[in-house]
Amino acid sequence: MAKARLLIIDDDVQLGKRLKRYLGQFDYDADTAIHPVEGLKLLERYSFDLIILDVMLPEIDGFEVLRRVRQSMTIPVIMLTARGEVSDRIVGLELGADDYLPKPFEPRELVARIQTVLRRGNKIESGAATVRRFGPLEIDTAAQIARLEGKDIQLTHLEYELLKILSAHPYRVIDRDALLDDMRGLEWDAFNRSIDVAVSRLRQKLCDDPKEPRFIKTVRGSGYMFIGENDV
Repeated sequence: MAKARLLIIDDDVQLGKRLKRYLGQFDYDADTAIHPVEGLKLLERYSFDLIILDVMLPEIDGFEVLRRVRQSMTIPVIMLTARGEVSDRIVGLELGADDYLPKPFEPRELVARIQTVLRRGNKIESGAATVRRFGPLEIDTAAQIARLEGKDIQLTHLEYELLKILSAHPYRVIDRDALLDDMRGLEWDAFNRSIDVAVSRLRQKLCDDPKEPRFIKTVRGSGYMFIGENDV
């Protein structure tokens, strides 16, 4: 199996060097960029499997970099921040980040996050139907693609996984803690608001009105329920 190729965008030169060496021990190839423009150019020229993106960057902050990445790419993004405010996490998730890690952090924890995100993106379901159809919505679990009215929906890995989990259990209420466990395999800071943000983004891409939902219904005080009609 080919090594996963990672891109680290962080203006801390020494941290970038240390992470590059450390990640190499886990069979990851890592490129580094100390300036956001340099990182964006590398993304245009080369193929990467995951981005490690610092929030505090010169000239263009990490949120703007993520915004530009999400205009054309669904590549997984793990954001780093020295500030760690909940508001930063919400902004990152709203823009399409797949995970968030506050500085300082243990390098092994970053590796665990990387492994979880990449495993989720590469996971293929075996022994089950590969295509689920719910009216105009089609979820191809083998290709890891969702389509609405025949057109591909540009979902991040996090958004796709959320849709896959919900649609696997139609008309069953799934609470936020269960979604966090299924999507991460790690604690996500017991940060339930993150699920609400992810659901909101997913609804926008599904053109799903929360007041009159076709696919995802909010069950107040409990969680979420997938209500799409399964085509047999």
